[in-house]
Amino acid sequence: MSSIEKMTDEATKSVFDKKVLTAAQQLHPYVKHRLYIAASTGVIPKNMYTSNGIVDESIAQLYESGYNIDNSALDIKLKLFKIANNVLDNLFEKEAFHKDTMSTNTLLEAERNHLKEEFTFDEGFDFIMNDNLNDKSYSKKKNRNPLFLYDDKTNSVLNAFEMETDSSNTKTVLGDFYSWLPLNVSNIIDLYAFGKLSFEEISKVKSIEERRIQRIFDELKKNLIHRLV
Repeated sequence: MSSIEKMTDEATKSVFDKKVLTAAQQLHPYVKHRLYIAASTGVIPKNMYTSNGIVDESIAQLYESGYNIDNSALDIKLKLFKIANNVLDNLFEKEAFHKDTMSTNTLLEAERNHLKEEFTFDEGFDFIMNDNLNDKSYSKKKNRNPLFLYDDKTNSVLNAFEMETDSSNTKTVLGDFYSWLPLNVSNIIDLYAFGKLSFEEISKVKSIEERRIQRIFDELKKNLIHRLV
């Protein structure tokens, strides 16, 4: 390789690295909130995992899996988000036995029952919420520990749903809402609210049709509005 070719190759690699760094900065708030939700609901031990660790692992997998150095910033961002999602899913599955001091089998069985009662399947899509979830007392019947959302987190979620409320129990309602949702559903909210991804981008990260992402989001918004009224 000539000196000019080497310099060009190094310059191209540097541009790629900067795109990865930019994507990682956008990934951090999403990963941080996913870990907070999982720790607060008992899926993982508190203070054991950090967003830095998850993001670093995701970046390492991005480079190890092979990449096109000419990929656009958007392609790199979506691939990094998808890898991070898989890393988090594997982590939550591995650590699930911590939740409520139950065995993994007991936890998974309870989660399956929870999904069966509260969600329906939509042509291969993960979950669609049932109409009867509009009953405000419904979530109180479930043995789920509510969590507390801080003001900045509350505002991020409300802004994502384009909602404003002066209700004194907004944080409590949102905390209960997150506690009640399966992780695979709440991460749609977080990809939008904290990852700042569009519905089209979320559909690519989760390999789900965009119209189904929109439908899930609309159902979640409808249910949340009902809880806050």
